[in-house]
Amino acid sequence: MTGRFYTWLQSLTGLLLTSALQAAPAELLLTNARIHTLNKEKPMVEALAIQGGRVVATGSIKELKTWQGPATRVVDLKGKAVYPGFHEGHGHLKGLGYQLVRLDMAGMTSLETIQGKVKEEISHTPKSDWVLGRGWDQNLWAKKEFPTRQDLDKLGDGIPVSLTRVDGHAIWVNTLALKKAGITRDTRDPVGGKIIRDAQGEATGILVDRAMDLVTAVIPPESNAQREKAIRAALARCAEYGLTSFHDAGVSGEDIAIYETLAAQGELPLRLNVMLAGADAKLIDRFMKSGPLVKDMLQIRSVKLMADGALGSRGAAMLEAYTDQPGYSGLEILTEEQIYQSVKRFAQSGFQTAVHAIGDKTNRSVLNAFERVIKEFPKADLRLRVEHAQILDAQDIPRFGKLGIIASMQPTHLTSDAPWVPTRIGNDRMEEGAYVWQKLRQSQAVLVSGSDTPVESANPLWGLYAAVTRQTQNGQPPKGWSYDQHLTMDEALESYTKNAAYAAFREKDMGTLEAGKLADIVVLDSDLGQIMADRKPQDILKTKVLMTISNGRVVYENKKELAGLRG
Repeated sequence: MTGRFYTWLQSLTGLLLTSALQAAPAELLLTNARIHTLNKEKPMVEALAIQGGRVVATGSIKELKTWQGPATRVVDLKGKAVYPGFHEGHGHLKGLGYQLVRLDMAGMTSLETIQGKVKEEISHTPKSDWVLGRGWDQNLWAKKEFPTRQDLDKLGDGIPVSLTRVDGHAIWVNTLALKKAGITRDTRDPVGGKIIRDAQGEATGILVDRAMDLVTAVIPPESNAQREKAIRAALARCAEYGLTSFHDAGVSGEDIAIYETLAAQGELPLRLNVMLAGADAKLIDRFMKSGPLVKDMLQIRSVKLMADGALGSRGAAMLEAYTDQPGYSGLEILTEEQIYQSVKRFAQSGFQTAVHAIGDKTNRSVLNAFERVIKEFPKADLRLRVEHAQILDAQDIPRFGKLGIIASMQPTHLTSDAPWVPTRIGNDRMEEGAYVWQKLRQSQAVLVSGSDTPVESANPLWGLYAAVTRQTQNGQPPKGWSYDQHLTMDEALESYTKNAAYAAFREKDMGTLEAGKLADIVVLDSDLGQIMADRKPQDILKTKVLMTISNGRVVYENKKELAGLRG
């Protein structure tokens, strides 16, 4: 079944279902609420009825009383706010899960704090295992320099340690881990990677991008039980955050097998839009032969490519050298020709391509490759995506809209990175083309928001706050970074709902609340529009998710807060 036919069939099924169930009671009725439908023809309603996994009616309290029957669950929301379920526009589901079940260093503001956590982890780790963790960011420390293997060696010997940087583009390892990987002063940098070395040419313990593979190749493989534990933990957390759809970027065949099992068992609390890991040749070959997989809760019709590294580890490929490292301009993991050949191949098999591109050089290469493919497939609905689109040259910004490219961006990347980005690339490049959400919108690009979790928190409310303020959570800087590039709340909400649904080829089924569409819904204790009208954006961060509904099923309830509504 092709993706396009499936989308048409789902839409038709929804309309027929609404008609057929008109006389039958709803399974769930949300009433006495401020329901933001994001449907311009009917933007605000008081009540909404759900039957068979879909919204069957919206309207006033009086109008929807006809849908109430003896078995209908009626939830009186006492004026609370309802929105279409939020989408994670770009994240790593299992990575979030491992953040929840492994050593998590996110937000730690000193080397010493991390060393204390690692030492504790070493103390209860069997000699045959590795200490693994993620989240360190030297830019948060007083001394904003990469740590070294010696910083880990002093914490204990006999156990290899590998700690992934917050952006996932560098690892920090101890000497034992380097020995197990066979890395010496004579080991060459792999293509698309860099071994950081000291003045004597010895590896310092920091490996960037594809150099990480030298160590990860010798780490004992994770078991299916470990994978599933992490995935289940991440799914539960996403439901708590009000997420009903997750664009999972760069997924392995082993993880897909778990997703398929969970979907078959009805245990997915949110829809997964899977992007295959483009570097996995066997996986790609398999799906290029079988074609896209498009099911209700699990969709596999995209491939993610990694074209450069990250800005924090100076792996993003830049047109000009880094301001704080003259003569060095980052890592080009894929050339323009390689990107073009891959995108063309995927298009021939009916797959969308999403390319990680952070530096302005890589973004240009990706746009060039996309333009060539678009010309060769003039009638195809490609919906090509640039993941991150973080640093852009001014002349490339209008090309997004002209080519119909989806810009998949992460609002909290700005608020985490902005304090140190001018040091990396200078103020001029930052002002001209860094995190330019409005410039991209004005080019008519489709803007999708996400978090890149576990790089940032998957909480979409944090992303919405960053999008409308361009400030840190403590309100800095007072006027926001390049505030003219902020989004209005309506624009930000669309990027987490309607636009994300479009990017997943599901706009006929998701993104708004109207009869016939899937019942993917989030209930909040505060109205986000009213918060902005009151000029109290900090209250976005205080907002609580009361209920998450996926496919018409309540998958998360804040029972304490809901009990308070009942008085």
